[in-house]
Amino acid sequence: MLLGDSITEFGFTSGGFAARLAEAYVRKMDVINRGFGGYNTDLIIPVFEQCFAPQQDEPNAPKVRILVIWFGANDASLPHTPQHVPLERYKANLTALVQAVRSPASPRYSPETCVILMTPPPVQHERWAHGYAAMKGVAVQAPDWDFDMAKMYAEGVVEVGKSEGVPVVDVWTKMWEAAGKDMDKVGEFLFDGLHLNAKGYELVYHALIETIAEKKPEYHYDNLQTVFMNFTDLYADFANHRKLSKKRSAYEKGSLPDPKAGL
Repeated sequence: MLLGDSITEFGFTSGGFAARLAEAYVRKMDVINRGFGGYNTDLIIPVFEQCFAPQQDEPNAPKVRILVIWFGANDASLPHTPQHVPLERYKANLTALVQAVRSPASPRYSPETCVILMTPPPVQHERWAHGYAAMKGVAVQAPDWDFDMAKMYAEGVVEVGKSEGVPVVDVWTKMWEAAGKDMDKVGEFLFDGLHLNAKGYELVYHALIETIAEKKPEYHYDNLQTVFMNFTDLYADFANHRKLSKKRSAYEKGSLPDPKAGL
C-alpha cells in the first residue's frame, strides 16, 4: 500500500513509480495507491484508519505486506498556508502512523507488514510560484514552499525512522546528490518545481526497490512466485489444471493457501 499526497497519487501516471511497482510485482502482489492530493499528515490519519483494516477484520481483508508512507511535501509548506503542519507535529503524526501498524496495542497491529518511510523531495519554490501563477492567470505571489524547509522535514522523517526502527528512503538526499547539489539541476526531476516527472519517479522507484531488497528481501519481486501458477507449469500437467489452478502464497513457494496479497 502506497500512502501519500499528490506525489503518490500521480504515481500511476506514465513513468510513475507506482506503475513501475505494479509491473514488477504483477501476479505476485497488488499495488494499492492511496495517494491524496493536497493532504498532509493531519488530514491522512482518519483516512488511514478507514484504509487499513483493523485486526478484527483481517481474516476477510487483504494482507498489506509493505506499507510505504510518503508525506511531507504539503506539511512542509510555509506557515502562512493552510496545508502547513509544524515540524514536531509532523513527526508525531508520522510516528502515530507507524505505531498504528507496529504497536501490539493498536487495533491495526500487523506484525507481517513492513513499514517504509520516504522523505519529501527537494523543491524549486520560485519555479512553482511562477508556474502556479501562470496556470491561474494571476500575478506571482510569494512562494508557498521553501527549499530549506523541505530539507528540514526530510531530516525529520529520517529521525522518525531511527526512533521507530523502520527503513527510510531518503528521496531528498538522493535527488539532491543526483542533481550534483545544484538547485537548477533539481528541476530535471520535477515537472513544475514540486511534483516529480518520469526521471524523478525512476529515481524513487529504484531507491525503494533497493530498500526492499536490503531490509525485506523476501518481499522483493525476484523472490516471490506468482499467486496463480504460470502457464508453462500448467501445460506440463494440463490434465490436472483445475487442481494446479488453486491460489497459493506468493511468499512460500510450493504452498497452496488462499491469501489476498496487497503491497
